[in-house]
Amino acid sequence: MYVNRMLLTAALVVVALIVQVTVLARLQLPGAVPDLLLLTVLGLALVYGHTAGALVGFVAGLLADVAPPADHAVGRYALVLCLIGYAAGLTKPEAGQHRSATVPMLVVASAAIGSTLLYAGVGALVGDTAARQVGLTGLLATATLYDLLLAPFVVPLVMALARRGEKDPLGAEPGGGSAGGGMRAYGWLASGASLSPSGSGLLGKGGKPGKGVKAGKRTSRNKTMDLSGGGRSKTGGIKGVKRL
Repeated sequence: MYVNRMLLTAALVVVALIVQVTVLARLQLPGAVPDLLLLTVLGLALVYGHTAGALVGFVAGLLADVAPPADHAVGRYALVLCLIGYAAGLTKPEAGQHRSATVPMLVVASAAIGSTLLYAGVGALVGDTAARQVGLTGLLATATLYDLLLAPFVVPLVMALARRGEKDPLGAEPGGGSAGGGMRAYGWLASGASLSPSGSGLLGKGGKPGKGVKAGKRTSRNKTMDLSGGGRSKTGGIKGVKRL
């Protein structure tokens, strides 16, 4: 299951990065660029949780830092997406999935604003003043608008693919029952076997072995007694298990 999760995550992140660099970045839209990579990280974090969301965000941001035509310090966007992925993963409910689209859309809006502010803040620390020249207010407005318009087409698809990859085809019990079936593979403990001489389980009537017990031989120091009833014992005239 973890291999499938890693392969799916890698494929989604790479595809999102390629589309963003080759298509969205060349649209020449006013203000910010629609952040398909951010939406992909959010969709995965909403399904996998905060720990996986932070890891996915860090790797996705690091790829964006080294992918051309990146012109900023390596690790800057990795830090931003790591924090955003962690925060988005915290909104994952304990039941496993969100019941409505309200929370994911709020997460998208908050992530668009938070990622822009964090990116500008980290840039200010390393001496990058590009956000001031473009205008931080315009970047916040356009980034939020573009991400909200793109989110209904990206986030549900990413979440559906992630949930589909979470289903484990090997979750069935070895005995043929499902994982939720509990003790179905061991049903003989509860429904059939009787340990008393009068039952029809391990010992049948008259002390004879039941159907589920194979005939065997038991050896002692003095003599050997055949449990299959091949002959009479020396001390008793009853076939089968020796009575004490």
